[in-house]
Amino acid sequence: RQVIEPMIQLACCSKSHRIIVAGSKGRELMLELLRRGYNRVATNATCGPPRGQCDVAMIDWRLQSIMALERTLGWLVHFLAPAAVLVVWLDSSEPNGNRKLGSMLERLGFTIEAGTRCEQGLVVSARRRDAARMNAAA
Repeated sequence: RQVIEPMIQLACCSKSHRIIVAGSKGRELMLELLRRGYNRVATNATCGPPRGQCDVAMIDWRLQSIMALERTLGWLVHFLAPAAVLVVWLDSSEPNGNRKLGSMLERLGFTIEAGTRCEQGLVVSARRRDAARMNAAA
């Protein structure tokens, strides 16, 4: 529950958005979102084939290797709509986690828009570079 509030705030998501969750606590994250009234939440196992159908991706990546995150992000981006937001929670014990995450996201065509640090870790939100440019122009 400590994780969900900053993730929702950084995602700027509404209850009508399609949300995909992933990570070691993905199921718990999904259940907490459903409890809060976000009824369009799924995991990769429950949302069908990837075809850009999700508006938000939330990844709880605590207690997992940052290097394994790149593989997860590699398949997850195919579920995201062009203007979707990606929110990642990293464990605070990961050395240089923010730099590693930034370079991973850059390789996948994303730009970090915002982030926050707290005692449980680091949370960042990112969008595809093209979507970030379109938002800045608007």
